[in-house]
Amino acid sequence: MIRIATPDDIPVLHALVRELAAYEKALDEVVASEEQLAEALFGDRPAAYAHVATADDGNGDGGEVIGFALWFLNFSTWRGVHGIYLEDLYVRPERRGGGHGKALLTELARICVERGYERLEWSVLDWNAPSIAFYESLGARPQDEWTVYRLTDGALASLGGGEGAA
Repeated sequence: MIRIATPDDIPVLHALVRELAAYEKALDEVVASEEQLAEALFGDRPAAYAHVATADDGNGDGGEVIGFALWFLNFSTWRGVHGIYLEDLYVRPERRGGGHGKALLTELARICVERGYERLEWSVLDWNAPSIAFYESLGARPQDEWTVYRLTDGALASLGGGEGAA
């Protein structure tokens, strides 16, 4: 049901990223190409990793890809070890409730335990009550005392010495 993504999965991973963005009401923000995704996951210096959930159709080929988890390593200076940051977790709506999301998170937790990582973290939109309830049912707790900040586009370019920098 869960396996490491392969380069052959890039088209479906890209499609699932777009489906997730549409679900999160942000499809217009997706600019990543299949080529960029392939480079990030399988290029000379991969910086991200992915696992896929498949439908077990009983024919031994692993089945259709119906969900994914895309993640990368982070680091805790306080704990002195790496952790996993889960960038995206998505299972197609018609396949939810079959244990695929839990299986993806279980696999990432297994990797953490096996490698001595002490955190598995992610963000969830505050309006996404079904996902919040699912995560809390697994024992995850919100980090309410932290606020996420982000620099993109012009503000990032300005601060980084690009256009408009002093």
